[in-house]
Amino acid sequence: MNGDLKYQYARLNVAEKLIAINVVVFLSTLIFVNLFRLPNIVQWFNLPENIGDFILQPWSIVTYSFFHNGLGHIFWNMLMLYFFGRTFLNLFNAKKFLNVYFLGVIVGGLLFMLGYNTIPALLGQNSVLIGASAGVTAVLIFVCTYLPNQTVRLLIIDLKLWHLGVIIVVLDLVRLSTGQNVGGMLSHLGGAALGYVYAKQLTNGTDIGAGFGRFMDSLANIFKKEKKAPMKTVYRNTASKSASNKAVHNTATTIDRKKADKQRKIDAILDKISKSGYESLSKKEKDFLFIAGKED
Repeated sequence: MNGDLKYQYARLNVAEKLIAINVVVFLSTLIFVNLFRLPNIVQWFNLPENIGDFILQPWSIVTYSFFHNGLGHIFWNMLMLYFFGRTFLNLFNAKKFLNVYFLGVIVGGLLFMLGYNTIPALLGQNSVLIGASAGVTAVLIFVCTYLPNQTVRLLIIDLKLWHLGVIIVVLDLVRLSTGQNVGGMLSHLGGAALGYVYAKQLTNGTDIGAGFGRFMDSLANIFKKEKKAPMKTVYRNTASKSASNKAVHNTATTIDRKKADKQRKIDAILDKISKSGYESLSKKEKDFLFIAGKED
């Protein structure tokens, strides 16, 4: 059973894995806190508005995004993450998706704290931030900005993605002005700003999340255990060394050429998408882009 779950989890794309983690955290919180009446440790993972409290739990700038305050809260977040995550991953690889998502979470959290420490109407109020909304909004607005002319069906209305993005941001601004869930709306706007800027800069050839991605890779490498291979005696065959080096060089040259050709095709397809929308692609181009995204 455990092996089956690991296999099924391994088959999920990165957006689906995030959804699975969020659902498990949500259900675990319900079971252990409400059913078994265990101490509520969620407060150690929520993002506080007070900067002093935040300094004592700096990890909360990320962990707050894995907790939700109700079924409706997590349902809509995960639904949007599923649909827009799938579109995102048809264009880019998992690493870029995580860059956009978690940078959205971080920027949304920072704007939440900034608002509660600078806006006069919010000064002195106690609040905490939870939910994946900032990261989800970052992915959503990124897609809407990168594929502005892509058409989607919203109930009975066909909308271009840039129209949908504008509607979502305007609704958040309206709710912010009415005082409804101010902290949540601030985090939404932070995520939206990150998604918009990221997509615009990427269109211009600049990946603003590259440094963040390298930082996350370095953190991941810290926790990887180095496996030491057993010592063994190696006998050098000097006669075949030159031939082997030549074969390796030829193989590397062929691989580099294939990678360059593949990247040129991807760039041409992405340029076509930015100008005419995703639907302008042929089936062959869509299939090529999808397979390329999986391989990355």
